[in-house]
Amino acid sequence: MPSERTEVQVRPGVEGDLEALTDLYNHYVRETPITFDTAMFSPEERRPWLLSHPEDGPHRLMVAVDADSQEILGYATSSPYRPKPAYGTSVETTVYVAPRAGRRGIGTLLYKALFAALAGEDLHRAYAAITQPNTASTRLHEHFGFHHIGTHHQVGRKFGRYWDVTWYEKEL
Repeated sequence: MPSERTEVQVRPGVEGDLEALTDLYNHYVRETPITFDTAMFSPEERRPWLLSHPEDGPHRLMVAVDADSQEILGYATSSPYRPKPAYGTSVETTVYVAPRAGRRGIGTLLYKALFAALAGEDLHRAYAAITQPNTASTRLHEHFGFHHIGTHHQVGRKFGRYWDVTWYEKEL
């Protein structure tokens, strides 16, 4: 019986990934409260986001791809936590996994690669915001040493209801 598991490669995101990354993100915009964006994006609208994550430095984009088909299975980023200069040693991290690729360890592979890439950077803390409920994301972040630091109650409204967001922190 053939295995459903395929080899997964994790690499830095490149401009050629833009359309697939936009499609993946738009799934979460359209179908879930995980992002508080409410309007879908075109690839051109997402280009500045992609370009703000170069292959080096503290703000990275890592993508997981099926080794055979090169289909994007998910991505992880480290982005500026806040725009003021004193926040420069802090990043906000996030992971998005393609719906059909869930429960395959893709998020774990992405975060391993992301944190390995960030190891030599001048960073002190990573933060993650998780819309609740999201057991899978909470488990992933706790597995990587993130600790709950607080909850913003009913901070966002999407799909006609309010959502809580929990904040997690990790020392780098």
